[in-house]
Amino acid sequence: MASELCKTISVARLEKHKNLFLNYRNLHHFPLELLKDEGLQYLERLYMKRNSLTTLPENLAQKLPNLVELYLHSNNIVVVPEAIGSLVKLQCLDLSDNALEIVCPEIGRLRALRHLRLANNQLQFLPPEVGDLKELQTLDISTNRLLTLPERLHMCLSLQYLTVDRNRLWYVPRHLCQLPSLNELSMAGNRLAFLPLDLGRSRELQYVYVDNNINLKGLPSYLYNKVIGCSGCGAPIQVSEVKLLSFSSGPRTVFLPAEVKAIGTEHDHILPLQELAMRSLYHTYHRFLKGGQLLVLWLTAAPPSVCRLLTC
Repeated sequence: MASELCKTISVARLEKHKNLFLNYRNLHHFPLELLKDEGLQYLERLYMKRNSLTTLPENLAQKLPNLVELYLHSNNIVVVPEAIGSLVKLQCLDLSDNALEIVCPEIGRLRALRHLRLANNQLQFLPPEVGDLKELQTLDISTNRLLTLPERLHMCLSLQYLTVDRNRLWYVPRHLCQLPSLNELSMAGNRLAFLPLDLGRSRELQYVYVDNNINLKGLPSYLYNKVIGCSGCGAPIQVSEVKLLSFSSGPRTVFLPAEVKAIGTEHDHILPLQELAMRSLYHTYHRFLKGGQLLVLWLTAAPPSVCRLLTC
């Protein structure tokens, strides 16, 4: 196996390969052949998934200066070393499924980085320097032990996809609402009790996943028609404990179905989901609308924002 590995690396050096695949090699140490002499100056993509690496060499950037993509998925790496910050051309870094406990501040020096994947590790925090990654488009930090997100994360102006599922987040920094390019935000399986009222105000943000946050009782009004995946919102309530809500228009009174419960109170930090209740009411009782008379009465009494939602 060792001779085969040396041969693979030697051929890559001789033929000036740009891609090198060293996946599934049962490597416990970074191959010395990669760091020999001048290294692999032409190498741009290094794949080392599914090995048993525990650390990265300090002279990695010196020997592999033109690395654009580095895939270290499914190893046993505990610390992202300071040397990683010298890979100035790096655009994609995948350290998912390792044993990471610390990400060094030097990661903020990767100014060309576009995709950073740190899912399924042991991280309790991210360094503020992550906010210096101006070109970052994808950040996946799901399945860690994060209690909060860096305040400077809102400075990642190119960030489009942020995944923080299955952590221990109690709140979302309001500054995240300022991310101008954010299109998809996934926060499923955390401990969120409320969301910033400005979340969703940006037209770019289209998808927000908040499944399995059992303390989350409602959503900001800006997220109407954007939220996908909120089946885990709200604590379960027995039907017998629910006082049926109703809607009246003139002499007519229509009761909402039992599964439509009150969401949001005067003590909550979020707005009640009035539009959601009205939509459920409309779809449940549309068969009773004869000749459009009740619908006209109902829309006349409904707020303008609700009318726009139902007629679009």
